[in-house]
Amino acid sequence: MASGDTARWTATPYFIYLVFITTLGPLQFGYHLAELNAPQAVITCERKSIHASTTHISEGLPQCIPMNPSQFGLVSSIYTLGGLLGALLAGPVSTMHGRLFALRATTVFFILGPIAETLARNIPVLGLGRLLSGVGSGAAIVVGPIYISEIAPPNAKGFFGAFTQIMTNVGILFTQTLGYFLSEGGMWRIILAVAGILGALELLGLTIVPESPVWLADHQKEDVAKRILQRIRGRGADINGELTGSGASPRSDDEAGEEQSLLSPPSSNLPPKQPSVTMVRAFTDSQYRPAIIVVVGVMIAQQFTGINSIIMYSVSLLQSILPTTAASLSVLISAINLIMTLACSPLPDKIGRKSCLLLSIGGMGSTSILLALGIYFNVRALSAIAVLLFVASFAVGVGPVPFILASELVGPEAVGAAQSWALAANWISTFIVAQFFPMLNEALGGRGKIYWLFAAMASIFACFIYLRVPETKGKKSVDEVWGRDDQRRRD
Repeated sequence: MASGDTARWTATPYFIYLVFITTLGPLQFGYHLAELNAPQAVITCERKSIHASTTHISEGLPQCIPMNPSQFGLVSSIYTLGGLLGALLAGPVSTMHGRLFALRATTVFFILGPIAETLARNIPVLGLGRLLSGVGSGAAIVVGPIYISEIAPPNAKGFFGAFTQIMTNVGILFTQTLGYFLSEGGMWRIILAVAGILGALELLGLTIVPESPVWLADHQKEDVAKRILQRIRGRGADINGELTGSGASPRSDDEAGEEQSLLSPPSSNLPPKQPSVTMVRAFTDSQYRPAIIVVVGVMIAQQFTGINSIIMYSVSLLQSILPTTAASLSVLISAINLIMTLACSPLPDKIGRKSCLLLSIGGMGSTSILLALGIYFNVRALSAIAVLLFVASFAVGVGPVPFILASELVGPEAVGAAQSWALAANWISTFIVAQFFPMLNEALGGRGKIYWLFAAMASIFACFIYLRVPETKGKKSVDEVWGRDDQRRRD
């Protein structure tokens, strides 16, 4: 059940199933993002275990793969290059061939990538596996939010859209927990193999997932779209309000203004169907460019405020001041991230997307300063608390809201292009952080100084959000979001 306006609507088991299966892709994204964090020292042959005991179980496969820091950084960051490729391809593929086809295609990479990683004997094969896993993750993060947005009830899109970030955090917590217990001997390969099992389960689950009703309606298949939407909402649910303009019985103007149409705008004077928008046109066309700038900006902010310095490098970052608890603290960080994301998931629909972003980035900037001070002065309690508060602040808005905005700032004809632009920016930013954070941290002399830089970045992006990001909460159309005249746009 969503909030207020959607109290009449009850989430059916089938709808919950669709959301769960679809968000297994974002779960894989989080899983692969953090899978090398805990076992880093074991994989690179620095240590045989992150704990006191040692266990040797692998037969035929090497216990570890010798790597220097730059080689390990490449193996870690090449995942983001695959993600970038997947993000760029996913929008056009999902627009041309459907959301369901794109979702199923991602699972092929989620199976092949972990197989290569698990069986790797050398750096190139391990890197290839990470690259393939990245392609699947990048595509899933594009297509998943689109699909959920298109099957969710209009006034609960923000609530269910937040499940992208929730499941990403579930994946991070899952792999960090496995890493805590399996980072010894050759058991780190089990961590990588589990991702392949998840990919196979997702492929199996997608066999009973239907195509998006929005995509079907956009391709002149309104009858099929109506049947699918009825199945999603439940046999006795009234879907006429969501099918305005698709042959459903007409409603009064008051009723039309009360609930946004899912398959077409809530106006009796419908604009003609617009052709799909390419990534190039989305950026060059003045109608779409402001939205592209906003979604790219918030996605860059998500990474350049430092979250992946914690997700990907927390064990090595905190090892010097918390030598015995760094690995367990990483699990706690992931748990806090998940709990806060769950607790804050209704906030975008209650206080607005923009308010969530500003509250979140303000908290991240403040706690970056606390973390810098805690590490510099070697205050363990302050450092641990600052890390937890930093991650909690991220979960309030900077984590989930960018994925929601990317599907709300443009019309359906440009959603794929907007998502691809946003995720391309996000993956490039993630690559920069993954590849250069260790080197920049060392160049600054360590001791937490880099978090002063992250605090400054938070201040810059807070100004950008305040000045450039429009509020989408409660807006019934893209034109209302941007304050455009509907009639002028139709003409």
